[in-house]
Amino acid sequence: MSPHTAYRWFKNGTLPVPAQRVGPRTILVNIDAAATSETIGGLGLYARVSSHDQKADLERQIARLSEWAAKAGHRVVRVEAEIASGMNGCRSKAKRLLADPQVTTVVVERKDRLGRMNVELVEAALSAHGRRLVVLDDGEVEDDLARDVVEVLTSFCARLYGRQSAKNRAHKALEAAKHG
Repeated sequence: MSPHTAYRWFKNGTLPVPAQRVGPRTILVNIDAAATSETIGGLGLYARVSSHDQKADLERQIARLSEWAAKAGHRVVRVEAEIASGMNGCRSKAKRLLADPQVTTVVVERKDRLGRMNVELVEAALSAHGRRLVVLDDGEVEDDLARDVVEVLTSFCARLYGRQSAKNRAHKALEAAKHG
């Protein structure tokens, strides 16, 4: 298999063996885990929106996650959807999903659905227990530093302008900084 194919599969969450990112374009495949365990195991699908007026987006996220799992032929053992801020840890459904021992793989549409910051810590904790996080749409920002800047800007904009338009304002501020 071509390295480009393996990387694309990793980004799409369809690589048939456990792997983790160890550099900007480098992945490490865990051959021992691949040989001894089920490749994906039980999936836990998680969707989140910030406000009640985004309920249609919540349903769309669940539909997309379910469709991906069905097409890939994976077994879904838990689906959690909630309306809550991504800026704090007071999300009972996310906690319930992460605590479920039947869930070996947590699937989210985008990383920011699981949390606005420090999602890498959740990934590391899952990995330490032989579990993993699959992000279906990882194409927002590839560069770690740029992603961190966007997350900090989002946090500041959320406090200044309100949570609903924070991400759009953060991206506009970042674009203005690039061009000005």
